[in-house]
Amino acid sequence: MRVGITGHRGLSREVEQRVRQLLEEAISGFDAAELVGISCIADGPDAWFAEAVLRHGGGLEAVVPAEQYREGLPEDHWPVYDELMRRAAEVHHTGMTASDSQAHMAGSEILVGLADELLAVWDGKPAWGYGGTADVVSYAQRNGVPVRVLWPEGATRE
Repeated sequence: MRVGITGHRGLSREVEQRVRQLLEEAISGFDAAELVGISCIADGPDAWFAEAVLRHGGGLEAVVPAEQYREGLPEDHWPVYDELMRRAAEVHHTGMTASDSQAHMAGSEILVGLADELLAVWDGKPAWGYGGTADVVSYAQRNGVPVRVLWPEGATRE
């Protein structure tokens, strides 16, 4: 089972803890021997998902939206990103250089194309900018990839 992830970044510590639990519960439902998690490994749900997949015994594939992607992530996330990239069995690239919304959406499109199912840490609201979680969910739905939304009841984004 090839499972992709998309989700909101910048969540509060309280929402993070609840999202991490939802991700653990979702992942525990998969056979570890058959599970491949697919992630762009951004800070937040992308990385939490990748870590949970590896803890569960599944494999990891990474999608790199742009050559400058890592530098566009928060510097304190770089060690986590580097470790998860090191553990990825396969890495897919868009071929783009600048880490902008077009590259992020292109990376998400590759991710969706590789997935049998998409987990979405999504509040159900429109994207704040092109390539946001809502756009990725919409792309998956248009392309027939099942989407499972994981969002803590009563939670809000800051």
